[in-house]
Amino acid sequence: MRDLAAGMGYLAKGQKWVGRHGRWWAFGMIPALITLAGYVVALFFLGGWAGDLADWATPFADDWSSPWQGLLRGTLAALVFVGGLLLSVLTFTAVTLLVGQPFYEELCEKVDESEGGAPAPSDVPLWRELVVSARDSLFVLVRAGGFGVLLFAAGFIPVLGQTVVPVLGFLVSGFFLTLELTSVALQRRGVPQRERLRLLRGRLGLSFGFGVPLVLAFLVPLVTVLAMPGAVAGATLLARDLVPVEERPDGDGSEEDGPAEGGPAEGEGEAVPDLPEYGAQRPVPGNPYAAGPAADNPYASTPVADNPYRNG
Repeated sequence: MRDLAAGMGYLAKGQKWVGRHGRWWAFGMIPALITLAGYVVALFFLGGWAGDLADWATPFADDWSSPWQGLLRGTLAALVFVGGLLLSVLTFTAVTLLVGQPFYEELCEKVDESEGGAPAPSDVPLWRELVVSARDSLFVLVRAGGFGVLLFAAGFIPVLGQTVVPVLGFLVSGFFLTLELTSVALQRRGVPQRERLRLLRGRLGLSFGFGVPLVLAFLVPLVTVLAMPGAVAGATLLARDLVPVEERPDGDGSEEDGPAEGGPAEGEGEAVPDLPEYGAQRPVPGNPYAAGPAADNPYASTPVADNPYRNG
C-alpha cells in the first residue's frame, strides 16, 4: 500500500512540477498536440473510407436484399472505425513519446536538474535514440497486445469476465503505461528495456499507483494532451526513486572546474593555505617522540674522551 500511495504521489508531484514551470508544461504539450492532429486526420479519413472497406470486404453480400446488406456493411464499417479509434487510444502514448523524444529528453533533464542528481549527458546521436525508443515502444506494444488478447478471451467467462477481467485490464494497462512513460528517464540513465521491466515488476504497487489513475484520466478526451507533460515529469521523479543517481561534486576534475592540481587557475584570487614546515609542526600530546633524545641515549652527547676513534 505504501508503494501504491507513492506512485499516486509521483503522479501528483509531476503535475505540480509542470504547474510551477508553465513554460515547460507548454513545451511538453507540443508532441501530444502533433500526435493528436495526426490521429484526428487519420480517423477522419478512416471514417470516410470505412464504408468502402466494408463493401470491399463483403463481396458476397452484393446480391443481398436491402435491409440485410446495409445492416451487415454498416455494422462492419462501424466496427472498423471503432477498431481504429481503439487502436489510436492504445498507441497514442507510444507514438507521442516517439515523436516527442527530443522534447521529453529536455523535460526530463530539466526535472533532474531542478531536483539534483542529474545523470551525465548522453553522447548517443539523436537518430540512434529514436531507433532505440521505437524498438522499445514496439516491445511494449507487443507485450501489451498479448495481454490484451488473453483478457479479451477471458472476458467471455461468466461473472469473472464482467468483474475481475476489467480490473485486470486497467492494472495491465497502468503497468505498461508506466513502463512507457519512465522509458525516457531510464534510458537517460542507461537502463535497458528488460531491466526496466524487471525494476517495475519488483515495484508493482508503485507502477499501479502511477499508471492506473493515468489510464482512467486518459479516457477523457483531451486530458491526454493536457496531462502528458506532468506525466513525463512525474515518471522522471519515479525513475529517480528506482535508479537514484548521486549528484556530481563541484570539483570533479572537469575542464569547467579548472585545473585539478597545482592550485587555482590564474586570476581567480584564491590562495592555497601554506602548510607549516616539518620542524614547526607541534607533536601530538602524549607522543613519546615529542621530547628530546632520551637521557640514556649513548649517542646524544659528545663522544667519550677515551674513544680511540674520535681523532681518527
